[in-house]
Amino acid sequence: MGETSDKISGRAKQAAGDLTGDDDLKNDGKVEEGSADAKEKVRNFTEDVKDKVDSAVDSVKDKLKRD
Repeated sequence: MGETSDKISGRAKQAAGDLTGDDDLKNDGKVEEGSADAKEKVRNFTEDVKDKVDSAVDSVKDKLKRD
């Protein structure tokens, strides 16, 4: 599942746990939502790093072409 669907599923489990008084289900939902948030942050971080590396490589290539 993608991060968005995991977040939705986690929130649904939390709501169902609230309605039924099932603390285990509620906690499972919190874990699922938190995991989706962490995955999204890691994905965004790696994309940012890739963009910075690509930019640095392009700068080096441009400098080498000028010399």
